[in-house]
Amino acid sequence: MAQITIDIPDDLAQKLAPFQVQLPQVLELGLQELQLQRQPAEFLDEATIVARLASQPTPEQILAIRPSPELQNRISDLLAQSKAGTLAAKGEAELERYLTLEHLVRLAKTHALSQLQTQS
Repeated sequence: MAQITIDIPDDLAQKLAPFQVQLPQVLELGLQELQLQRQPAEFLDEATIVARLASQPTPEQILAIRPSPELQNRISDLLAQSKAGTLAAKGEAELERYLTLEHLVRLAKTHALSQLQTQS
């Protein structure tokens, strides 16, 4: 096992103190996240996201899933209407569908991260 000494800001040291025993894990997760951020994001619409999840994707493919700007704008519009109390029943059903899809993607990403951690 190698030993590394680094200088970090005091506020970061305070945040890391409770995780001292888990620092190798914290660094590994951080490196994985940085590597994923360097990969080009793939923006997908609703049907493509569902198809991707059903295609037995790799953990990296799951972590790269992002809603298209159009889909994100539609969701934002629906959320704004909901907050304002002007969302019609059809819009409520659409918003619920998008929120369910987002939940499924989050679960898939959590599972994908877990798979990558066990591979390391």
